[in-house]
Amino acid sequence: MRFGTLELAVVLMCAVVLMLPEVSATRWTVGGNQGWSTNVNYTVWAKDKHFYNGDWLFFVYDRNQMNVLEVNETNYESCNSDHPLHNWTRGAGRDVVPLNVTRKYYFLSGKGFCYSGMKIAINVENPPPPPSASPIKESNDSPSSNYRGQIVVPAVFAIAAVWDSFLRLYW
Repeated sequence: MRFGTLELAVVLMCAVVLMLPEVSATRWTVGGNQGWSTNVNYTVWAKDKHFYNGDWLFFVYDRNQMNVLEVNETNYESCNSDHPLHNWTRGAGRDVVPLNVTRKYYFLSGKGFCYSGMKIAINVENPPPPPSASPIKESNDSPSSNYRGQIVVPAVFAIAAVWDSFLRLYW
């Protein structure tokens, strides 16, 4: 049996996917192990964290008492839940908020819980760029072709191994 265009395309796509850098988003459980509840200082919880575009906030709370409301800065400061920008409460007490815009977000729990500290303000940033490779310093005893070989040769062997597997499968 011979390889067709589809099989060749699949092999090439696998090789390309394997060479792409990994990008991942983070799902932050608001309040950590204590969740979205009273007596948690959410300013302290968020202080050392970096929230990036594409991350999620996961609110875990008592669905019979609390809620998750997104408000503007003025309503956040005054704990006013009368006119939220968005009500993220879905009734299960396990609500996920996508952070898909680079901006400042303000969340609080209505029903008086905001006055007990159930509010959080976070700043969402774009992810930092991947680290750049340091320039190659060439010397007489260490030519740059050795460095290139450290990347190219393993990649060639990996592609050859995948190719061999497909050949054995279809022959």
